[in-house]
Amino acid sequence: MPLTAKSRRPMHTRIIVTLLCGLLPVILGCVILYMQAGRALKQSNRLTADEALRQFELMLDNTAQSARELLPLAGQNCNDVKLALREQVTRRPFVRSASLVWDDTIYCNSLFGEVQEKITAGDYAQGRLLLMSGNPVTPDTAVLVYRLSEGKQGALTILDGYHLSTVLRLIGRNTLLLLRVGPNWLSADGKVHGGALPALPVAERERSSSRYAFTVAAGFPEGETWRYMASEYPPLFSLLIFFGVVSGAIGHFLQERSWSPTREMQRALAAQEFVPYFQPVVHGDTKKWIGTEVLMRWKHPKEGLVRPEMFIPFAEDSGLIVPMTRSLMRQAAQWLGPVSSSFSEPFHIGINITANHCNDLKLVKDCREFLSAFAPGSINLVLELTERELIKPSDVTLQLFEQLHALGVMIAIDDFGTGHSSLGYLRQFNVDFLKIDQSFVAMIGIDALSRHILDTIIELSAKLDLGIVAEGVETQEQSDYLSAHGVNFLQGYLYGRPMPGAEFVNALTHH
Repeated sequence: MPLTAKSRRPMHTRIIVTLLCGLLPVILGCVILYMQAGRALKQSNRLTADEALRQFELMLDNTAQSARELLPLAGQNCNDVKLALREQVTRRPFVRSASLVWDDTIYCNSLFGEVQEKITAGDYAQGRLLLMSGNPVTPDTAVLVYRLSEGKQGALTILDGYHLSTVLRLIGRNTLLLLRVGPNWLSADGKVHGGALPALPVAERERSSSRYAFTVAAGFPEGETWRYMASEYPPLFSLLIFFGVVSGAIGHFLQERSWSPTREMQRALAAQEFVPYFQPVVHGDTKKWIGTEVLMRWKHPKEGLVRPEMFIPFAEDSGLIVPMTRSLMRQAAQWLGPVSSSFSEPFHIGINITANHCNDLKLVKDCREFLSAFAPGSINLVLELTERELIKPSDVTLQLFEQLHALGVMIAIDDFGTGHSSLGYLRQFNVDFLKIDQSFVAMIGIDALSRHILDTIIELSAKLDLGIVAEGVETQEQSDYLSAHGVNFLQGYLYGRPMPGAEFVNALTHH
């Protein structure tokens, strides 16, 4: 793969990561939809404000035209021009009433005829427009007064507020639309308000007329963006939820692959990708091949040959090392069993075991099955205790080693001298061999302290009447030193590298 030495994440962490993977596309999608909804509302408001501005200008164009036609009549006798005033009201669809002004005083009205009412030009926005909540005729209906003056002459035309509120309601059906003239503003319900415009928090837009003194404001209340999304995007929300579920499933799957090498090794075990490699063990004096250590290799379909240190720790932590070793023993028996009748003396076959193998007595059955594949008396099966995990003595382990010895299986301590448990194993288990770690062998002729430790191990094995195997022999100097000091068996690249079954069997026939 290769595998890394990260521990499996706790269940709650994996659940959180899976939920985050599922929520991420949903949250991102909602953010994008929220932004899109905001843009759509702004676009809608822009069009609404533009259309309202256009409609109000058309109404005022009609009203202003009426005032222009009446302005020359200002100053004439009211009885003489009263019919002209009423004709304008009848002919103009938006004009509710008309008046003539002389010297800032209304003296003639289309409804009442002769009147006397003072006006103040400063009340009108830019001297032209005045928004009122009503007049004496219709006190509850808003009106928009258009004023046109020239010297002492003046004309007033009044636009009915009903037309204005109708525009606000129809054009701004889904929008808060307001008309502002001077200090006052008109809402869609036809009421005139004073003071500042109310806040329009969503997609607010204001448009001012370039020809008349009024402003149109459009916007939405708080929460309108979410309401818009709920009404316009239900299919997209369903799609986001679907993507969230898919993303969460993918995140969970990737976690299982990334953080659970056990799953990948289970697959590899079922596919028989764990295969035996054989490294020869030679006699210390004759250098004749008298045994082999069976090593496990992972033949990964994509990564090729995976080194043991990349997967063995995971196999031990997960407990898969037991079925993996069982598969390894069966494959080794298939390679070596057919040639065992040609062995002139018992051939030593070393297989590593760990603390996981010592939890029950199934190892005895596996060893019995392994031995049955060979000619009687043709091999010595040596189980090598590794020290990566401490084997704790118990009734089960003591019974296990007792039955193994009764079966003729020998016990060796692998990498002796490097682990804290080596001496304890010597005392607790009936050991037959010590295997000197290659780190001590490599220091022969280099480091005096390591050589003294090596000599002590060799002396200890002799006193305990134990066989001894030196690993990692790579030079002739190392070989000569070990042979001179009575080391029984040698193993290392000097005599042969680990090799696949077919290659080892072929080489074995030539030795």
